[in-house]
Amino acid sequence: MKSGVAASCQNYWSQFKDLQEPEAIIVAPTRELINQIYLDAWKFAYGTVVRPVVIYGGTQTSNSLRQIFQGCNILCATPGRLLDVINKEKIGLSQVKYLVLYEADCMLDMGFMEDVRKLLSSQGMPKREERQTLMFSATFPTPIQNLAREILKPDYLFVVVGPVGGTCSDVEQQINEVEEYGKRAKLLELLQLIGHERTIVFVKTKKMADLIATFLCQEKIPCTSIHGDREQREQEKALGDFRSGQCPVIVATSVAARGLDIENVLHVINFDIPGDVDEYVHRIGRTGRCGNTGKAISFSNKIGDDEEKIVHGLVKVLTDAHQEFVIVPAWLEEMAFSAHGMPTFSSQPSKFASVDSRKRGDFQEDNGYSNAGISQPAAAGGSGGGRRLGLVGRG
Repeated sequence: MKSGVAASCQNYWSQFKDLQEPEAIIVAPTRELINQIYLDAWKFAYGTVVRPVVIYGGTQTSNSLRQIFQGCNILCATPGRLLDVINKEKIGLSQVKYLVLYEADCMLDMGFMEDVRKLLSSQGMPKREERQTLMFSATFPTPIQNLAREILKPDYLFVVVGPVGGTCSDVEQQINEVEEYGKRAKLLELLQLIGHERTIVFVKTKKMADLIATFLCQEKIPCTSIHGDREQREQEKALGDFRSGQCPVIVATSVAARGLDIENVLHVINFDIPGDVDEYVHRIGRTGRCGNTGKAISFSNKIGDDEEKIVHGLVKVLTDAHQEFVIVPAWLEEMAFSAHGMPTFSSQPSKFASVDSRKRGDFQEDNGYSNAGISQPAAAGGSGGGRRLGLVGRG
């Protein structure tokens, strides 16, 4: 506002133009995440001339265009719908000063990385030296580090809060050995003990999400579900019922694993343990937020394929938590040893144990993660000598 970038919104004739040129573009992989970001942008911009707009798939394109034509300074979008409106020449990129990629590693896993590259190479997109580019994630695998080197300014900053790829210290983690046929009974037992405290139950498949939600409703536990096959209005209704407490339990696939910020989620239950440790980190990050404490319980089956994939990383995450109440079960360490032929883990301090690591320099890789940061704090507005920020934060 001080630089006058939003002054055009005060001009009536700038509205309803065929081509809108936002100053900021924020990209996130799912509709739920981008809508959450938009709502926060709207709160910050309330009472100003800055106008945020959100567009995502699953809604009519005409409605998205109608919102854009009323004026757009901050565009919050999912990758596919963003490229669609750019190709229709309804959004211009020449005025972009801020480009934010939220959960960039998730976009890679979901097959959106080609869309991100198309966005970066679109006509009018300012060069990386001429824009402020930010990337946010709790996990930073090697492919995303390589992408960061391509799209951030060469003299970028890498800010780490807590261990990269590690879990929040406010989350008590518990791994229970439960056979497949005993999971439903164990889940019901836990939820009856939990009562009406807000709980997210994660499962592997969309079909399982509906089956478990139906089972819990039959057992008189108020419950809803969310997954990618549900219509947008159904997903919004499910999240609304969960946020309000009308349904204190929600059964979800990985669509709800990243970024969602819902108050007073006290428990996360991994009914199906994920096959990737990064997803485990994101899932349990739905609780223990903003300094609050939470509890994450995971059901594990010794002979499961997903356990074989995740066991080594899971033991490392539990070991690096350095919490008295987080105990690595002996049977889990044995699984890690037998699956990978590696010794069990010691409780020695991890190289990732620093709470806030800020150093200058390039990413330093260790098993696909990094622990580099910046030695000098940069201004929130991105001054800091013109450097660009690459930010890593939990969830």
